[in-house]
Amino acid sequence: MKEPEITEELIREHGLTEEEYQKILEILGRTPTFTELGIFSVMWSEHCSYKSSRIHFRHFPTQAPWVIQGPGENAGVIDIGDGLAAVFKMESHNHPSYIEPYQGAATGVGGILRDVFTMGARPVASLNSLRFGNPEDPYQRHLFHGVVGGIAGYGNCIGVPTVGGEIAFHPCYNGNILVNVFNLGIAKKDRIFRGRAEGIGNPVIYVGSKTGRDGIHGVTMASEEFTDDAQQKKPNVQVGDPFTEKLLLEACLEAMSKDLIAGIQDMGGAGLTSSSSEMAGRAGTGIELELEKVPLREEGMIPYEIMLSESQERMLIVARAGKEKELLDIFKKWDLDAVIIGRVTGDGMLRVKWHGNVVAEIPAKKISDEAPRYDRPQRRPAWQDDLQRLELENIPLPEDFNSVLLRLLSSPNIGSKELVWEQYDHMVRTNTVVRPGSDAAVIRIKGTDKAIAISVDCNSRYCFLDPYRGAMLAVAEAARNVACSGARPLAVTDNLNFGNPEKPEVMWQFVESIKGISEACRILETPVVSGNVSFYNETKGNAIYPTPTIAMVGLMEDAKKARALSFKEGLEVFLLGDTYNELGGTEYLALIHGIDRGLPPVIDLEKEKRLIRLLEELVRREIIYSSHDCSEGGLSVCIAESAIYGNTGVEVDLSKLLMNNSLRSDSLLFGESSGRVVVTVEEERSKELLRLAENYNISCHWIGKTGGERFIIKGYIDLPLSQISDAYKNSLKKLFG
Repeated sequence: MKEPEITEELIREHGLTEEEYQKILEILGRTPTFTELGIFSVMWSEHCSYKSSRIHFRHFPTQAPWVIQGPGENAGVIDIGDGLAAVFKMESHNHPSYIEPYQGAATGVGGILRDVFTMGARPVASLNSLRFGNPEDPYQRHLFHGVVGGIAGYGNCIGVPTVGGEIAFHPCYNGNILVNVFNLGIAKKDRIFRGRAEGIGNPVIYVGSKTGRDGIHGVTMASEEFTDDAQQKKPNVQVGDPFTEKLLLEACLEAMSKDLIAGIQDMGGAGLTSSSSEMAGRAGTGIELELEKVPLREEGMIPYEIMLSESQERMLIVARAGKEKELLDIFKKWDLDAVIIGRVTGDGMLRVKWHGNVVAEIPAKKISDEAPRYDRPQRRPAWQDDLQRLELENIPLPEDFNSVLLRLLSSPNIGSKELVWEQYDHMVRTNTVVRPGSDAAVIRIKGTDKAIAISVDCNSRYCFLDPYRGAMLAVAEAARNVACSGARPLAVTDNLNFGNPEKPEVMWQFVESIKGISEACRILETPVVSGNVSFYNETKGNAIYPTPTIAMVGLMEDAKKARALSFKEGLEVFLLGDTYNELGGTEYLALIHGIDRGLPPVIDLEKEKRLIRLLEELVRREIIYSSHDCSEGGLSVCIAESAIYGNTGVEVDLSKLLMNNSLRSDSLLFGESSGRVVVTVEEERSKELLRLAENYNISCHWIGKTGGERFIIKGYIDLPLSQISDAYKNSLKKLFG
């Protein structure tokens, strides 16, 4: 097949600007081949190069004594003691999931699993963070069922439990849903593998599924806004096979255990192109590939297609010289293709051959590490001041607090997500200590007494109103959730979802969010060790709300002490933290009054840190029975959720919170002031709780007692437990069941 002529139109079709093409000419000293144009196109895409975001990563704190591997590898790694390490990362598959929800979500799960086990870790737990548009819209319901089905289908088949996550709905996601997936694995800390093409002369081996035409230019598609022709991009969506991935996982871990591998990388976004160039770039070496040796499943494929294919379940391995046969035999045993397709060179070039002819020859670092970097203009939107203005005196107080609580509990943003997580196998591998539905998932580390706690959080409404404060609140909530289980928060991976970065208002939101995350992570001592940026979540000029999703990982020494949110009968109920007149950005304001405006809650990070340390100690000393973070829906929803999950009533008296305070009743019940946790204790241990709270300088108020069959907040709410439980448990089922 004759290659197309390199024309201005072809360059534009590849998403390259005139300035970028001129830089390509400078690098090569000649006109690129068609294959080279494709390679530059995908590697210099926003998805692969982070060209609009990378310069801002300098704000992130990335180091701590427990950090083994920070950003720059396939996943982050932290030391968890006993010679073990936790390996974790979060990634997005937003654009593919909007076009083809089942495969888009499924292959997102497959990709994040490979990012983790390519580091030498066995995946033990997955989470996800999902955003959909108006749940009344039939197409959004189609997307919801497809995405949930794809996550369940892939995770259940491969045998990795999906143990938690979050789901939210808002019209800003009508044209761009978000599918962010997280995975964590456990490895020996002295056996971490990296994506580096080490050792000149070492063989380069292709393993896994055969290569087809699926997913070509998937990363380019992920670096563009959607227009009316989004469905025409279905061929850009990859197709996954979890059964092959399971074989690949086991084969890779076996080869790693026998010290046969010098470097390994997943063929994810941009496929063979990214894996080969990034491995060479990191190591300062070169790679020479012979594409005619690549196993193909379709006839007539050309080098351009082979290099850019994003077919799933494939890895690129640099084997130790002399160990090739042993490695190839392992993959043959697991019934997987494994072929030597090249070698590591010392000249720093990515050289691609096709039946002896060189079809691409590019300095590897120029495409992997030296893509264009843009400091794009930032501008605070002119409408931001008006958006943040909220005059509480113009907000009428509810006449019926019972009905307000029931509406909040029925909101798809608050109501039970059991319809979703009951589709996930969250008990496979028998490590799950705290199941989905609580503040954080807790996973036992086999062979030790320890457990890992993980939570994923972001309130995008807060981030729209004030991206700096909203991002800080996301970090604090994730850390608080982990601490509620009894774990110490240790590190963060993030997924930064935004609109078009070429718009100064979007870039301002992005940079402010990064600064907010950085400030919170610095004070809470939770460095950012990995992450992902997803730009161009925008359709016909309408961008999503900024959604910097935070996944927090924490460690607890004794898994048996892990706590959840459920009440039990006969306990004293206490509120840790302070409540203020804060209604801006609340679910109450949006649902009851139809208002998305105001300022999100004020946050005191030093106080958050003290609260986190207090919770750790309360759990370690087994003083509290349950703990639950107070967030969406406010204090009334927080208490109701604990009563519902514990299947026990509660009688609450909040009158002391009103003393010497100008609190509105709706702020008291439905405001979302930060840094609050509801805990329960046996009566005889109440004094210990109060003494410790005083030691940490955290407000602690007795507010009630559990028991009975009613949910009562004196003077405001009095409902049967069965009624609030029905409202909470059936909200999603009525919409999607």
